Amino acid sequence: MRKRNTELLKDVIGQVLKSNKLDKKLNEKHLIDAWPLVLGANILQYTTELSIKNRVLYVSLNSSVLRHDLFLTRQEIKKSLNDRAGAEVILDIVFR
Repeated sequence: MRKRNTELLKDVIGQVLKSNKLDKKLNEKHLIDAWPLVLGANILQYTTELSIKNRVLYVSLNSSVLRHDLFLTRQEIKKSLNDRAGAEVILDIVFR
């Protein structure tokens, strides 16, 4: 006999993560993992560090030319990363 108050496992896990305030950190991890998928392996080789603080993604690059090019397209990058993470994780990107 099937119970009527069943829930999907995905929803239950989501509720547990949210109640323990772990969902934000998990979304940040998803966003950082999406960096090479969104921007490609070529840009990944110039990326030295990625971190998120106060909903701002900080990206350290070892190429000033690439830093300038990415700065010009940061809004599109932000949208793509948030879409890939499945939530609005970051509000801005700072290239260093």
